[in-house]
Amino acid sequence: VQLQASGGGLAQAGGSLRLSCAASGSIFSINAMGWYRQAPGKQRELVAYISRGGTIKLVDSVKGRFAISRDNGKNTVYLQMNSLEPEDTAIYYCCADESSALLWGANYWGPGTLVTVSS
Repeated sequence: VQLQASGGGLAQAGGSLRLSCAASGSIFSINAMGWYRQAPGKQRELVAYISRGGTIKLVDSVKGRFAISRDNGKNTVYLQMNSLEPEDTAIYYCCADESSALLWGANYWGPGTLVTVSS
């Protein structure tokens, strides 16, 4: 399974960005898709995931600001990020797994896309 993300970049605080991640390869086994992020000097942390059936998990720090969605026909997951805060600055990693959740990491990872939020 290969994952390719796009959509990162620079935004001002209060602004929006949308990340996309397309899966290719042996995708028939993939269930959950989502995003982790790693800020400078911090550990990688879960942001959100969505299962093939549509079950969604968003961590508390992004609830009400971020939304995750998925197009199973295109094997693509999206992360809509609104009301961005400087604390959202991080490298965002798209990931996928055969299980229905990404609480403990994932088997497949994309290369990461940088999101920078200026104050």
